[in-house]
Amino acid sequence: MHITASVFINDDEQGLHHDFEVWLEKLAPEKPYSQYKHNGFEDNADGHLKRTIMGREVVVAVSKGKLDFGPWEQIFYGEFDGKRRKRVLVKIIGE
Repeated sequence: MHITASVFINDDEQGLHHDFEVWLEKLAPEKPYSQYKHNGFEDNADGHLKRTIMGREVVVAVSKGKLDFGPWEQIFYGEFDGKRRKRVLVKIIGE
């Protein structure tokens, strides 16, 4: 529920976690702060951009009380500006 945080689904594999970090930093490097016009007020423009790339929400089907995932999939929370307290909202919509 925060503009610099992301929720996404992907494989839970350490190499992939590292690859995401490297890839996101290439696309939206944190520094130099002066490269972003947004950074006149806060130094978190890169966090906003990274969140846009990774998305803000996921929808997951639940069958017989279990998440309908592939064998390696998990839900991840991406934090791109760790300066503030954050929260996650979970909504369950059923029949």
